[in-house]
Amino acid sequence: MPRKRSTDDGDELLARLGSLTAQARERAELQRTQVELAIALQRGMLPPDLPTAPGLHLAVRYAPACYGLNVGGDWYDAFTMPDGRIGLSIGDVQGHNIEAAAFMGQVRAGLRALASVTSEPGELLARTNELLVSLGSELFATCTFMRLDPATGVLESARAGHIPFVWATADGKSGVVDDEGGPPLGIERGMEYPVTRHRLTTGGVFVLLTDGVVEGPSLSIEDGLDQVVRLAGIAAVAGLEAHALAAAVIKGAESVGHEDDAAVLVVGLDGPAVQP
Repeated sequence: MPRKRSTDDGDELLARLGSLTAQARERAELQRTQVELAIALQRGMLPPDLPTAPGLHLAVRYAPACYGLNVGGDWYDAFTMPDGRIGLSIGDVQGHNIEAAAFMGQVRAGLRALASVTSEPGELLARTNELLVSLGSELFATCTFMRLDPATGVLESARAGHIPFVWATADGKSGVVDDEGGPPLGIERGMEYPVTRHRLTTGGVFVLLTDGVVEGPSLSIEDGLDQVVRLAGIAAVAGLEAHALAAAVIKGAESVGHEDDAAVLVVGLDGPAVQP
């Protein structure tokens, strides 16, 4: 009789283990499917092509997080506006799930649609903020929007809670833009977003990024931005292509110590920029 009970207990244990293994496989498959769906949403909402203009060089790199459910809503965008100027945006949605990826698509689409109404960066961010607040989502987004005139190199930018961008010139100067920003998009109505005017000189570069490139447990945001400043300065002096700089910057994201989305948008000019 004791042997019978032992056998029965063993069979029951094996059955329970089998059931737990099947449940674990189901959860893993569900998780994998959700990650794949979120990544597909992200990639489907990013622009397939970048605009062109004489002397203008645009390069992007994008590395989605794909560990666990840590899939966020980073994005970049670049498009030609009705007046011939170039609209540039980069941003990051709060959260790391399918909802964040979907909300990212709403923000990007809202910016593009409203840019046909007003291309002034500060007003565009203010209108986008009102739109997102009206949607009633609990999510919010940080963003930088720029309006670039490739014929003159004049660039106007506004920030909504996003990290500042990096600049470098062909004569060896580089740094982080010190401008005034506004709050993230989608939190509160009636927000204002100051506009800062810059000029992209011949051989110079601007580097827009998301915080996944420069901040994490292994790297402070100050050190991360300094790292990008050094890379941008070297690239501008050496005359490296925008694509090479973008690749070097996204490579540096490996040192931040976490698995977050990372996006980089490099803007360069080698045409005859005119003094404004």
